[in-house]
Amino acid sequence: MLITEIKPKEEILAFLKEKKSIFVIQCYGCKEVVYPFDEIQKFLQENSINYVLQDYLCNHEYSKEYINKCKEQIENAEMLLIFSCGVGVQSFSEMLYNNTELKIKGKKVYAGCDTLYVNGFQGLTATEPNCAQCRKCHLNYTCAICPITSCSKSLLNGQCGGVKNGKCEVDKEMDCGWEKIFKKSEKMKDKNCVLDEKIHLHDFKIIP
Repeated sequence: MLITEIKPKEEILAFLKEKKSIFVIQCYGCKEVVYPFDEIQKFLQENSINYVLQDYLCNHEYSKEYINKCKEQIENAEMLLIFSCGVGVQSFSEMLYNNTELKIKGKKVYAGCDTLYVNGFQGLTATEPNCAQCRKCHLNYTCAICPITSCSKSLLNGQCGGVKNGKCEVDKEMDCGWEKIFKKSEKMKDKNCVLDEKIHLHDFKIIP
């Protein structure tokens, strides 16, 4: 079992204040996730934030159809704000980035939730992006690629010196997560995504 909770509301509102146009998506959630659907609904309505609802953001077939349906709105938005678990945010962002049929490649995505671990059955993730359920989601400064799960060392502030030809020194079959983050940042022309000059810390004791 895992739990998704909304990020601090003041953090989300500060983010929204800086943006001119945001396309907001709220996932319905799934049975394996304790998801604050009503709390998010209330927050969005109290702050007069328009949003749309979608089933299973992590399902590529659903999301592809949905992107085609809302293509114009997504293209016109400066960024996307997504309320879902970490897998949903990563999957949706990856699909926008990799789909060659879309002209909206590289749209920046902001995660509105953090995901927490609790004991019990975890369910199965059918998509490549994974979530460490580490309570503090870092996707908002790593182009929606999780540095905890995509880096074998779970580094938070850039790659180590062991990467060679884009491959990890720990697992030579594994692409370097930070190499993917930097390349995506360059193609999205979003230097602030990873070069915000902050030192990012994480309490690894809370990762199961």
